[in-house]
Amino acid sequence: MAVSLKVEERATRPRSIRNQLRHEGKVPAVVNGYKVESTPISFDEREFSKLLRENGANTVFAIEIGGKKVNTLLRDSQVDTFTHRLTHVELLSVNLSEETEAETEINLVGESVGVKAGGVLTQTLYTATVSATPEKLPEGIEVDISGLEIGQSLSVGDLPKNDDYTIVTDSEEQIVAVQEAQELPEEDEASEGAEPEVIGESTEE
Repeated sequence: MAVSLKVEERATRPRSIRNQLRHEGKVPAVVNGYKVESTPISFDEREFSKLLRENGANTVFAIEIGGKKVNTLLRDSQVDTFTHRLTHVELLSVNLSEETEAETEINLVGESVGVKAGGVLTQTLYTATVSATPEKLPEGIEVDISGLEIGQSLSVGDLPKNDDYTIVTDSEEQIVAVQEAQELPEEDEASEGAEPEVIGESTEE
């Protein structure tokens, strides 16, 4: 189900207007895509961030521009490195009856028996691309790793199937593996008792 986001069309000149919007707590953004020409907009940063926290990054945002209601997805966002505030957002207009592709998080659940036995778990893939109608895009895919033993791994093909979406990412791509912990090499006992050689000192008596 789409959530409502109040937006306003904005001017693009002068360039300082973006800084002015951010100073007012608003985010400069643009919307384009299905039956929508590229349109500069802005919206309240706190409201948008709250909707993201409550509904996830694959939420359908229902907005109104030029008296027309448009359903959108978050396509891209830019965040200030120091303040961590949003500096720009791109929304993609979508048709709710047509499938679209999006990234979704892969969430590991459970504790691997291999880790309990002393193994080391390494996750190499954190997101997967899925295809679905906008309102059925998942916010995350859970994969149970509790049965994973030392020397075993899980790939995209091991992710649980779901009728709501299709996983597009290559099924052979590895997600997580449990390997034996590498032991640190033991120090040479003979070298432990040896005294350091002094440069220039003769070894002859």
